[in-house]
Amino acid sequence: MARSRSQCALGLDYGSDSARAVLVDTSTGREVAEAVAEYPRWKRGMYCDPARQQFRQHPQDYLDVLVKTVKGVLAAAGAGAAERVVGIGIDTTGSTPGPVDATGMALALKPEFKDDPDAMFVLWKDHTAVAEAERFNELAHSGDFKHDYSRFVGGIYSSEWYWAKAAKVLKGNAKVRKATASWVEHCDWLPALLTGTADPATLARGRCSAGHKACWHASWGGLPDADFLRALHPSLPKLAACYASETHTVDHAVGGLTGAWARKLGLPTGTAVAVGAFDAHLGAVGAGARPNILTKVMGTSTCDMLLAKPEEIGRRTVRGICGQVDGSIVPGMVGLEAGQSAFGDAYAWFRRLLAWPLGADAKLLPKAQQKLAESLIDGMLPALERVALALPPGSHGELALDWHNGRRTPNANQRLRGAMTGINLGSDAPALYRALVESTAYGARAIVDCFVDQGVAVKGVLALGGIARKSQLVMQTCADVFERPIDVVKSDQCCALGAAIAGAVAGGAFRSIAAAQKVMASPVERRYTPDRKRAKAYRALYADYRKLGGFVESTLG
Repeated sequence: MARSRSQCALGLDYGSDSARAVLVDTSTGREVAEAVAEYPRWKRGMYCDPARQQFRQHPQDYLDVLVKTVKGVLAAAGAGAAERVVGIGIDTTGSTPGPVDATGMALALKPEFKDDPDAMFVLWKDHTAVAEAERFNELAHSGDFKHDYSRFVGGIYSSEWYWAKAAKVLKGNAKVRKATASWVEHCDWLPALLTGTADPATLARGRCSAGHKACWHASWGGLPDADFLRALHPSLPKLAACYASETHTVDHAVGGLTGAWARKLGLPTGTAVAVGAFDAHLGAVGAGARPNILTKVMGTSTCDMLLAKPEEIGRRTVRGICGQVDGSIVPGMVGLEAGQSAFGDAYAWFRRLLAWPLGADAKLLPKAQQKLAESLIDGMLPALERVALALPPGSHGELALDWHNGRRTPNANQRLRGAMTGINLGSDAPALYRALVESTAYGARAIVDCFVDQGVAVKGVLALGGIARKSQLVMQTCADVFERPIDVVKSDQCCALGAAIAGAVAGGAFRSIAAAQKVMASPVERRYTPDRKRAKAYRALYADYRKLGGFVESTLG
């Protein structure tokens, strides 16, 4: 299909802490402009209780940053940019679902629910639904139903996912339960809102969100059956009744931008809006994912995406992962998802721990001293990395587990906690930091092994995200532990870039995602090659990590 060189696609990426918009030229793949905005309520810590692992986000945050980033990216791109936009793609964190009323309005946007955390979107890392996930697994493995509905999500349903979160809120909040018509993933809600198609009975559900988190599968006719859902919570069949039996891949358009939203955003009415997906899945698209190349989206957590040809997978299922879904990443390919519940979050925890004296009474200090404290905190991890880089593998015997926010893969278990051993009076901050970095690399190696041991080849590794581009320590450690080269892609905004690729296809600039990737996907910037001597040392240390994990899980899990 002929393409005008003036066309652009707009990619909107909603992360855990902020959102970004990227405008991409569809003829060259050049990122023309970008804009970033933090969620204002989330930044203030509103509606969250980390001690209870409750993390909720207000939908008004999403709408505020939507307007700010889109207007910002168009302004940065210059005059005439809006008219060049052929399509919009959207990715979000996931599973991040929330309750909506019969019109598709998020409950927290209604005055009576504006401060009720249960009426908000339940962020991916909210682990308040552990008991509900365990009940799901008990039912799925009982043999009392037609199918094991955990079969295509690795055999273990997680508290991070759709049904567990909905059941938890509906069980504990009668007011929300009464007002709820359905639950909708963030990545499905935003495209529907922008196109005026938010009626939950007809709203377009993405194959990505439906397959990986709501257990949608063609082999059992869509969602888990009503009897199964009723056993999890009596209100869940009502949610399923509002969930269309058909799901859609990201190469399709949900519809066109409504006049009202076009005026708010400064874009032409009718601009195509693509089916939404999760950030990691579209991040893999933006990175140029191809079969049997593990694509690691490395941020607060990690999501590890692997494409496989349908004939390679056949009828078998890969146990211990977060799902295998036909078309969830690239149409025509099986998308396999895994990941770690805490990656960058583990490093941020360590920084908060060390920085506690600087922040405990910071508000009482003069402004100049507050700024000094903030500067010291900001420079803490880079300083630790510089010293830790010079330490040998395993430093001086310190060994850590990376389960600070539970374990996502292999074999999801959100009751698990992190651990550290081998500490002595000589253990200093850089040694402990290196142990944390090594633990996240070991956890990532366990994911590689999970695929390979079950006959799914991992022929290469692609990495993207801020950690991948900025941390030599993390990336070299991963290469040494994996005993495989790792290629780091160039784009800082790979998830938004993947969303833009979806927008370009939905808007007609390309015939397929694969065709758009050839032009628009990010190139590789750097390769990390394993050091043979360190790799040998890490082989033994990785075995120790597995032993420590086995002990902690069997005695404290």
